[in-house]
Amino acid sequence: MERRRVRTSSEIVSEARNSLRTLSTRRPFTPQEQHRQLFGGASSRPRDARPPSASSLRSQHFEVPDSRPSSRTRLSPLDHKPKLAAAPDQECWEAASATLSSAPPHRGRGSGRVRPGLSRTSSLGRLPPVSPSADGARDRWSERASGAKRVPSAPATSSDLRRHASSSSSSDPDVGESPSAAHVGEGTGSDATEDSAFWNAEVLPVLQEFEAVFPGGGASEEVVERLCVACTRLHGALRQKGMLGRKLKKRAELLKSLFRLIDLKSERLNLQLGGVILDLDVSGKNLLNVCKLVFIISRSAANDVLFNDSSIIDSLLCVLRTQDVCVCGEALLYCSAALKFLSGNGALRRLLLEKECISVLSQLTQQLTHTHSGHTHTVAGHILVQLTATLRNMADLPESRPTFLSNRLLPELCVVLEAYHGDPDICINVARIFSKLSSYRECCVSLAESPGCYRLFITLMMKHGKRKDLLLRVLFTMGNLAGRSSEARLRLFEEEGCVSVLLGLFHSHLPVPAEPKGTQDPAPDPALAAASDKVDILVKLIRVLANMSVHPTVGSALAADTRCIQLLLQVLEQGWVDTREELMLNAAAAVNNLTFYQGPEPRGPQAHASRVLFQLLLSPSMACALEATRAFGNLSRAPEVRRFIVQREVLRFLVPLLDSSSADVCFSACGVLVNLSAEPRHRRAIREQGAFSKLTDCLRDLGPFDWQLAAVVCQTLWNLTEEGVEQGTEELLNTLHLYLDEEAELRWSADDDAHRLHRACWELEFRPVAEKLRTRILHQMS
Repeated sequence: MERRRVRTSSEIVSEARNSLRTLSTRRPFTPQEQHRQLFGGASSRPRDARPPSASSLRSQHFEVPDSRPSSRTRLSPLDHKPKLAAAPDQECWEAASATLSSAPPHRGRGSGRVRPGLSRTSSLGRLPPVSPSADGARDRWSERASGAKRVPSAPATSSDLRRHASSSSSSDPDVGESPSAAHVGEGTGSDATEDSAFWNAEVLPVLQEFEAVFPGGGASEEVVERLCVACTRLHGALRQKGMLGRKLKKRAELLKSLFRLIDLKSERLNLQLGGVILDLDVSGKNLLNVCKLVFIISRSAANDVLFNDSSIIDSLLCVLRTQDVCVCGEALLYCSAALKFLSGNGALRRLLLEKECISVLSQLTQQLTHTHSGHTHTVAGHILVQLTATLRNMADLPESRPTFLSNRLLPELCVVLEAYHGDPDICINVARIFSKLSSYRECCVSLAESPGCYRLFITLMMKHGKRKDLLLRVLFTMGNLAGRSSEARLRLFEEEGCVSVLLGLFHSHLPVPAEPKGTQDPAPDPALAAASDKVDILVKLIRVLANMSVHPTVGSALAADTRCIQLLLQVLEQGWVDTREELMLNAAAAVNNLTFYQGPEPRGPQAHASRVLFQLLLSPSMACALEATRAFGNLSRAPEVRRFIVQREVLRFLVPLLDSSSADVCFSACGVLVNLSAEPRHRRAIREQGAFSKLTDCLRDLGPFDWQLAAVVCQTLWNLTEEGVEQGTEELLNTLHLYLDEEAELRWSADDDAHRLHRACWELEFRPVAEKLRTRILHQMS
């Protein structure tokens, strides 16, 4: 195992306090959608190009299964009514009755009329009457869906009909088994007997309960409760017996009975029915309609509790996991939209996380990003809108972050952005995910390591620069990356067009109109709303520049960019401390970072910056005054700025900052004073403001807690005492004696880490200058 390298004292000190600072800010607020819609009112998709959000479903919308033989050859109409035995076997009679009642009425050649002998209504299959024209349309639709052509067949005999009745439950395209399913229960002997026994004991009693309810209109709560219990019992029996999917021989008969109950219009019951129907592995139109049914129920937030008490979520996730977008894209669309609505509920969001929803969405997202042709690409885009919105909701859960990382979803979402960067709906959803997750270190690192993410951010800003919601989140994410990673700062800067795009956006959002003053309850003004939007953009954009400039290469380049400095100073000149404090703070911090790289040689912007920062120093906001003081600490290395500070009596406002209880405020003020006191001609002005006694008090009160501050105070006092000591020097000498006692210093350490930091700062920064100062004072007093 590699031994961890112990940091040197100088490394510890260099990390303890840096003149360059990264900035944090609030994440953009994401409002909760008021209405659950497939794409939402703010969608960029034309309404005529979207699948419908609202629709109604009845049993007649579902394809009645068990309608034709597996050969897909239509039977010729019979010329006579079949005669059945006087005392048929009850099970055979039920199978034949179900088959006859569910089969589409066949027409005789040239008659145009439905043969009455094959349209017998059984008590198990009460379906709405089908007109001849509707029947023909359904036949044609079924033939097109199956790809089969109508071919003439020999007239069927009564024995043919009986064979058709006994085999039809496994013959429909929707219910036909895969080759490996092998028609469970169709054999002879013990298998068939066991299957028949299961049907008679477990399934048939439930169907008889269903049969006792007339599907027209509605049903009482008592009836719905009884049907829900029966449906749950049936679902459990099928699962326990392993008869879900396409394994049940009489699956078609069961499905038809389930479809019939949809007309009761009970959302609770329909959710139970939908779960069973999906687990019976329906396909085609039936799969689409049942997904629509669940989608319609999920549109009402009042129904969320129903999903908590149902296994339907497992069924929906199974659909997303197993179905192919090229075959049933619209069904996947409604299925994923239902999950989007449910993920907006906090309790259901946690339930979805427990059921590994994020992993399922990740797999489907990968499948969709490889679909890039024609209509399928459009459908894939519609589905991705739902998936990314669901992931956006899931990202709100702190517990979800490890799952996002383990599934490498952040790099995958970059691939989505690359493929769909022209789709604003997908882009805003992904941008919201990034803005939420990039606030956390592990997620930020994962995103920063994603190839191409920096180029994507530039592309999005260029392509969607007028979309405030998207632009805010992209800038917030970029600021997070630049705030945590030195490599990210450099890679952003080196991305072609990055600085140009940022400064172009900066310029386009200036100037910001002034807010009205002295009015009570002013009427809404669109211009003011637009101004507020611009401020939000500027806050996030300036933060990106400030955080990027922490890197020496980036900071030096931006400091030499006159346009960048002028834009920042233009913000500070507006003086919006009272109304837009965060904007002013970010601009001042960015100026501070950039002036760190400017040398002492005269520069035009330095004089301009000094005038602007002086006004900020006078503001009532201590935070703004602190940022201005920090910037003066860098600027005061230039002689012209030092002259400005003395001539404009800036010292009158700087020296009182030494009375602050904040070590940061005192440190910043000392940074300016140590530069000023380096020139003998400015020392008198500093003393006249009472700086000597205030520095002594600052060392006494704050020194043991911040040895870097103590070192800067001692350096300033060293400069001021070059011409001689002042009154109160004895108190300063006593403080130095106390703080140079190494044994006394050890008592001020709280724990191991604090002790190492304190000791390093004490040894490297405080003790050398404090010992020199003590020696000088003793020599001058002798």
